[in-house]
Amino acid sequence: MEIRKWHNEKLIQRTLKSLASNFFDAESFSDRDSLVDKVLSHVKSGMKIGFGGSLTVRDLGIIERLKNEDVLVLDHWKPGLSKDEISGIRFRQLTSDLFISSANAITEKGEIVNVDGSGNRTNSITYGPKKVIIIAGYNKIVPDVNAALERVKNVAAPMNAKRLNLPLPCAETGRCHDCKSEARICRIISIIQRKPNATDISVYLINEELGL
Repeated sequence: MEIRKWHNEKLIQRTLKSLASNFFDAESFSDRDSLVDKVLSHVKSGMKIGFGGSLTVRDLGIIERLKNEDVLVLDHWKPGLSKDEISGIRFRQLTSDLFISSANAITEKGEIVNVDGSGNRTNSITYGPKKVIIIAGYNKIVPDVNAALERVKNVAAPMNAKRLNLPLPCAETGRCHDCKSEARICRIISIIQRKPNATDISVYLINEELGL
């Protein structure tokens, strides 16, 4: 519906203004092609490019596009990898030339909120890579940090646990139980209130629902 698209666009514009005031490079896109082209404009021959565990990035087909480029793709979701190989790729992502990810939530106040199980994504976003790009649909935008954590605990985490077929209570009930399970995926909370002074971060928003 056009009226919903208009309302989402107002939400995005408010969030972009807040992100800019928090020193992030922030931009919005009306369609997938222009967003992907912008991401690829940062790619140069010989780059080492890492990815967070993001359905958003994969939905956009960015990894497939990069297969045609002269770059090293560090993708720990590649099928058939051993635990040691996954760990090695995650470690190399920390020093990638370009790290591309989404976020669990972005607040209207311009804060970026992520919850990780291992910390590879939160670490790579905040320090290490030369350039970081965070991509999010309007569905990731929430009013504040409390709403962001609520979204993670009772929306994103249960769906990811179900998607991964993990033996977690949230995968059964669809809501957080603050469990003590060894399989728990919510272990590390990262709240970026301002752009880190040693990391070049761009935040790209699109008026579309992407990811979980």
